[in-house]
Amino acid sequence: MIEPFNDDYFMKQALEEAKKAAEIGEIPVGAVVVANNQIIARSHNLTEKLNDVTAHAEMQAITSAAEYLGGKYLNECSLYVTLEPCIMCGGALSWAQIKKVVFGARDNKRGASNGDNIYHPKTEVLSGVMENECSELINGFFTKKRKR
Repeated sequence: MIEPFNDDYFMKQALEEAKKAAEIGEIPVGAVVVANNQIIARSHNLTEKLNDVTAHAEMQAITSAAEYLGGKYLNECSLYVTLEPCIMCGGALSWAQIKKVVFGARDNKRGASNGDNIYHPKTEVLSGVMENECSELINGFFTKKRKR
């Protein structure tokens, strides 16, 4: 049986959020939070719009999902994000006790995996889902920005 709601499906949804960020001049990172195969939160970077360095897609998604669930723990949820979470977001995901983190492109400079394992001990981490598509979007954004 073909499972319509798989990692690729949810990463495609996160990519749509990332494209929304790019359209408004934000670094194109998108995220969705999933519980029981249902998207309960969608977000993208808003650091420029909100003039807030903490307004990363993941942070927005955590807040939205917690509000939806009525509690701060996301231990039955998965986060799909187009770029590897930074250390700040990784720490927040640890505090939220997220069940699973799935990301597309690695962030070799600022990614959470560059340091000690920052995630909650029970958090499963899966990398490289739709990595090419995620990398192309973010690399294309910075290429255009450098040409200006």
